Amino acid sequence: MNTSKFSILITTKNRLEDLKFTLNLISYLLEKDNVECIVCDDGSNDGTSEYLEENYSNILLLKNKESKGLIFSRNRLLSKTTSDYAITLDDDAHIVSNNPLEVIEHFFSNNSSCAVIACRIFWGKELPNKLAHELENTKVKGFVGCGHVWRMDAWRDIPNYPDWFIFYGEEAFASYHLFKKRWEVWYVPNILVQHRVNVRSRKTNKDYGLRLRRSLRSGWYLYFMFYPIKNIPRKLAYTLWIQFKTKVFKGDFKALLAIFGAIINVIFNLPKLLSQRTAFSIYELDQYNKLHDTIIYWNPKLKSK
Repeated sequence: MNTSKFSILITTKNRLEDLKFTLNLISYLLEKDNVECIVCDDGSNDGTSEYLEENYSNILLLKNKESKGLIFSRNRLLSKTTSDYAITLDDDAHIVSNNPLEVIEHFFSNNSSCAVIACRIFWGKELPNKLAHELENTKVKGFVGCGHVWRMDAWRDIPNYPDWFIFYGEEAFASYHLFKKRWEVWYVPNILVQHRVNVRSRKTNKDYGLRLRRSLRSGWYLYFMFYPIKNIPRKLAYTLWIQFKTKVFKGDFKALLAIFGAIINVIFNLPKLLSQRTAFSIYELDQYNKLHDTIIYWNPKLKSK
């Protein structure tokens, strides 16, 4: 019988070198008796599964023969663990702070309504010299996929992530359901995660248009699934205007294609969106909007408000 208190969950696809780096940096956690690690290989063809089988017998490996997407893989990981708390990391992200397990257990033990701990996340290839902070624990709207911790009792109290979103939007989906169930999400800055990506370079990547399309459509999906009907037209109009103002009118025609693609996706999936609708009341939405915004990026200049 599994006696682990903590699970470290990682989904990966064709990023073996990033995964190797991550596993090396969190090896001190993997050696603990109360920690299990589960990796879902989402159809890699770069030898990821073979490498894990040969070098990490202590890791439980799940394999998708064909790629099923990030959200499908995260659902699979979360359904597999029997631990009390599940730490979700991207394959290019690792925990930097000392004693993270003690911080996690102490916070959950002292905050019985907390469903998810949102970690402090630094996005960049090189950590800043100053890692100290003056931030406070804060109740927030949501969390970021590359660094958060689930209380598994709360995960089991809401629907699984919508895997048909493929990529983006699952954290907000979960946060909305948690709010309606009176669970809370807390930003706990004493748990620092480094997400080893260059955010600015993403716009030049080949998948820029696809990422933007999926990001836009997931936001619009969530409007139809959760927002009061009267709020939806205004929210859609505002997001469209912002995309045209900040991207299309400045010559970003990849963004224009992404916008039209996202609109087509919404129209095609509208019956499914309406059938899965769990709308906020006006009062609930007002209370949700009073929460502190999700804290996505951290840098040493960020202060508590």
